[in-house]
Amino acid sequence: MHHHPRLLLAAATLLAASFSPATAAPIVSRLTPPSDLFTFKDPNPPYISRFLPGQRFDLQATISPDAAQNIAGVKFYVNNTEVPGVITLVRATVTTPALPTNTLVATLRAYSHLVPGVHRLTVSATQLPDGQSVIATGNFEVVSLGTSIGPKTKNIILMIGDGMGIAHRTAARIVLNGVSQGKSIAPLAMDTFPVTGLIQTASLNSIVTDSAPGASCYSTGNKNNNNQEGVFPDDTLDAFDNPRMEYMGEYFARTQGKSLGLVTTSDVFDATPAAQAIHTQNRGAGTGICDQYLDEASVKANLTVLLGGGRKWFLPSTTAGSARNNATDYVLPAELATGWGAAAGALDPTRDLLADFQKAGFAYTANATQLKALPANTGKLLGLFALSNMNVAADKIDGRRGNPAVVNEFGFPDQPMLDEMIDAALPILAKNPAGFVLMVEGASIDKQAHNMDTDRWILETIEFDRAIARAKAFAAANPDTLVLVTADHECAGVNIIGASTVTQASLNTRANSGGGAAQLRDPAPGSATPVVGVYELAGFPVYGIQPDGYPATTNPDRKMLIGYAGGSDRYEDWQSNPRPIRDTQQPFNGTAPLNSHPNNPLDRKTAGNFLITGHVNGTSAVHTASDIPISAYGRGAAHFTGTMDNTDVFFRAMKAALVGADTTVAER
Repeated sequence: MHHHPRLLLAAATLLAASFSPATAAPIVSRLTPPSDLFTFKDPNPPYISRFLPGQRFDLQATISPDAAQNIAGVKFYVNNTEVPGVITLVRATVTTPALPTNTLVATLRAYSHLVPGVHRLTVSATQLPDGQSVIATGNFEVVSLGTSIGPKTKNIILMIGDGMGIAHRTAARIVLNGVSQGKSIAPLAMDTFPVTGLIQTASLNSIVTDSAPGASCYSTGNKNNNNQEGVFPDDTLDAFDNPRMEYMGEYFARTQGKSLGLVTTSDVFDATPAAQAIHTQNRGAGTGICDQYLDEASVKANLTVLLGGGRKWFLPSTTAGSARNNATDYVLPAELATGWGAAAGALDPTRDLLADFQKAGFAYTANATQLKALPANTGKLLGLFALSNMNVAADKIDGRRGNPAVVNEFGFPDQPMLDEMIDAALPILAKNPAGFVLMVEGASIDKQAHNMDTDRWILETIEFDRAIARAKAFAAANPDTLVLVTADHECAGVNIIGASTVTQASLNTRANSGGGAAQLRDPAPGSATPVVGVYELAGFPVYGIQPDGYPATTNPDRKMLIGYAGGSDRYEDWQSNPRPIRDTQQPFNGTAPLNSHPNNPLDRKTAGNFLITGHVNGTSAVHTASDIPISAYGRGAAHFTGTMDNTDVFFRAMKAALVGADTTVAER
């Protein structure tokens, strides 16, 4: 049997740790940036931490002295040359793993290296009074971008369909455009992109990523732990003091003066938008995250456009609906604020962040009507269209079609669609002659896939595709623009299993029969045809599309049916859900009318009594480790072929922008 040397060494290290002598030299238990050389004594690729020439990142080591000893004389070396700068020492505060009480975390902030290649990182320390010392070694790579092979990319538009795997795209295409005699009648906008590749999605600490590292890999070129964004893990509990790496937006603002825009249908504090600009080990620290958008990102990353939900973080804590509190706020250590030139922050729950954005020159819009009426001279834009996550496309469209029950229950009946949001963002960002980076997220593809609410995530994907069409049109008119369409991970193990074999009237009757699988899956008495039609019984479902670009109904006769490999237990009747599952992030989730929405997938569709037992615990579908597609259009698109790591996306985009774009694929 073949054993991987890294796995054997990890086991040996754990065994040795349990039999350490009573007195010993100090121990370095963590060296940052992470490397296989430090963790497994393996100097070979893959190199875990990679950076652009000149991209900033922190150096850090966790050092445990012997009992009754103290750490002194910590130094960092790169290629045997001491790194100048201030090294701060703070107590380690984590309890898992258990560390000696006198363990220290040594940090040197905002280091950078200009020379491409693999570099050896060493930390040395001495314990006093006995004078024993320790040296630990790791490595990192500064990536060579090569030589110019074409004109440079000026603008980068990153379209992230959160949770969107291959099957999500396929399902949206079938609903929107249909299939005739085995051929799609028309492509999605994302299907028309000339280059497509596959992305591997693992995070720093798991094969299954969550959205924070799944998005920050695109903006930093590095792996993060789950629930962390823009930082490496450390051994303190402070949510905002972790070792940082510089974001794409920060790098471009510092070196070229480009602007940054963030557009999402989620609460703006959420992982995917925050993973373009905010450095934290706690993706849920909403007060501090939103404060940093103004205090730091608007200054250090030239954040110019911020659109989405999340008004609850911008309202003083004394205002109904506010979520501001000290527990989710931030104060940076002085050494971090100094090293990175960042605002120190403050615990200020009564802050009126909305007013502060406006004082900083941001125009503010609260609904779709105001967004459409923006003056042409708008220079900076903040749009907050709900207290937390925006309503999904299905419910916004219903509202526009005269059925506003759901959006009225949430209290925000005039929310923009994602394509309207990108239409507002692009002209503002395009005013910067240096160019811009824009991230646009279709957030509730993921959120509704978690809920196994099939029809809602399909319409979310259609809404996202309409925004992609706007980005493509901009790139066609501005050929120095690169548009990338991808996801941060796949959600729910979605796949298309077939289609209903019965009419909607028959399916509706079965859904209210209490007959369970016998009525909603199996053949009816006296029939050989099951309700769930697979293979040739699936046929070609037909959805009628209205002039607004969305289906007239998501319950046509013989509709497409979806299964969930990453699902939890749920009741199913194959019908669309008239009301969404309760969103616990909404401030008034516990009061009427929002508290009357179903709690989870076991609280809806119970009349049919068709219980589908899931693969995971709980009441939510989960992310999977499946590869996800990436599609590219415009200048630099040719860089995105083949199968790649998620961090490769950053370096390929930066190569196009900093060195020059391969123009093998026509910019069409």
